[in-house]
Amino acid sequence: KSGKENDVLLLVPANTPLQYPMRGFRVTPMNKTLIPGESDFCLSFICLLMISGFLNASPEDYRETYTTNEKHLSISSSSLQQLNDLLSRLTYTSTIYHIKTEDLDVNTQVTVLIKAFLRYKELNVLINSIRLNYPKIKIIVADDSLNPEKVVGDNIEHYIMPPAQGWFAGRNLAVSQVTTKYFLWVDDDFVFLNETRIESFVNIMEAVPELDVVGGQVGGNQFAFQLQYQEGNSEEGGCITRVSRTHAPLPGFNGCFFADGVVNYFLGRTEAVRRVGFDPFLKRVAHTEFFVDGLGDLLVATCKGLRIGHQKHSPTNKYGSYRHPPKSDSEAKMTHHFFKNHLKCIKY
Repeated sequence: KSGKENDVLLLVPANTPLQYPMRGFRVTPMNKTLIPGESDFCLSFICLLMISGFLNASPEDYRETYTTNEKHLSISSSSLQQLNDLLSRLTYTSTIYHIKTEDLDVNTQVTVLIKAFLRYKELNVLINSIRLNYPKIKIIVADDSLNPEKVVGDNIEHYIMPPAQGWFAGRNLAVSQVTTKYFLWVDDDFVFLNETRIESFVNIMEAVPELDVVGGQVGGNQFAFQLQYQEGNSEEGGCITRVSRTHAPLPGFNGCFFADGVVNYFLGRTEAVRRVGFDPFLKRVAHTEFFVDGLGDLLVATCKGLRIGHQKHSPTNKYGSYRHPPKSDSEAKMTHHFFKNHLKCIKY
């Protein structure tokens, strides 16, 4: 039989000192299998959790504290050498027999982020669609609506902001509360489809740890772009032009390409996105500006097939007045960019 990309052993250098196999680690059904990569770490206590099987360890003559034949394994030792030796003999036993089963709990790796403003009907449709696919994943809502309404549900954090505080201020608030390695950004009028799979994003990010942002498709719109910079003189500054095209293909992933910016539906590496941040000066229409700030720092890719839906709705006059601000707002935004980034022009 021909192999699959999931056959390749991938060890994840996690946010903790303990790396772990993310995929490509094959186990014999109902039998113990040594876990690769679990040794040589500078720590005296570990705690591991499995979903589709249980863990075991062979302590020999050591006096470590440990538990066996459990989904949750804790080990502590006064000797780092003995602990690392024990880790090298850690085994995993599957309890579910299925040739295509993978032990990946996306709930522990991803938080869904939403910036809400006025559109509670659409927001509730989005949340319900998320829960159909991911009933336990954490959802964070940053809300600067004029008259906030209560958002109810399990594992939902609803943060009320000052009225009309702004689009990027809400993004900053939401990202600041993330405790997972990644977050998935969605607009409040999106809707999860049957083919909306967060795991697909995570697989790509784990396979290419240099990536910071991976974008998908909203309906049929991928909206990936390059940011072309033309350096000017020291007095006037340069020029940035947004062009609807991508860079080179992402090796190993058909339909994925490097880009400078992607659509408003993306998986972000929490640490990297926090490093760039969202300029709170931008209160209304803003998106490309985040990728301008991250240009040269964030490694970005876009992938076909990672789809989410876009709800059909009729914007209210109140929402429309904020979504389409007066010309003075755009002029103030351009002036801000010119001084902040030492530019003489921006072309979208």
